[in-house]
Amino acid sequence: MKYNKNNFAYIDGANLHRGVKELGWKLDYKKLRVWLDEKYGVKKAYIFIGFISQNTRLYRDFQNWGYIVVFKPIIPFGDGEIKGNCDAELVLQTVSDMYEKTYDKAIIVSGDGDFACLVTFLQEKERFSTLICPNYKKASALLRNAVSGEIIFLNEFKQRLQYAKEGRKEKAPVRDGTRM
Repeated sequence: MKYNKNNFAYIDGANLHRGVKELGWKLDYKKLRVWLDEKYGVKKAYIFIGFISQNTRLYRDFQNWGYIVVFKPIIPFGDGEIKGNCDAELVLQTVSDMYEKTYDKAIIVSGDGDFACLVTFLQEKERFSTLICPNYKKASALLRNAVSGEIIFLNEFKQRLQYAKEGRKEKAPVRDGTRM
């Protein structure tokens, strides 16, 4: 179903990346942006992610593909893990846009149960459209139970949304065995 409206998507970037990765495939974010527009009438797609300086090219690509990138400073842990929790920023942006009447309906892309209260609030205000969960295996029961409408699991659209290295050939190893 194509929505001819002014809908906005609010994407939990870390949850989306981890969720799809755990299912064993790689998401093509450019295809995702087109799909969100075609299927849900998404005119603005916010992606909330932790800022890592080595990923500036990826962030530029996100912007070129039509995303509005919202950064949060990351917190490194001793074991090499990093955390850039953007939940509060996602909630604040969604509610702020709703009160400013900038969108018709919100699409939330996350499987994180912390967003159950946001979904409930948006439904009460009749401003919620769809929940898109990256990983059906790890979608929070709290979040799923909060949704009275549509829940989409990205794995159902794997063939359309997965990254394919079409036409790209891997470079041959140089003398030291590395690839350039």
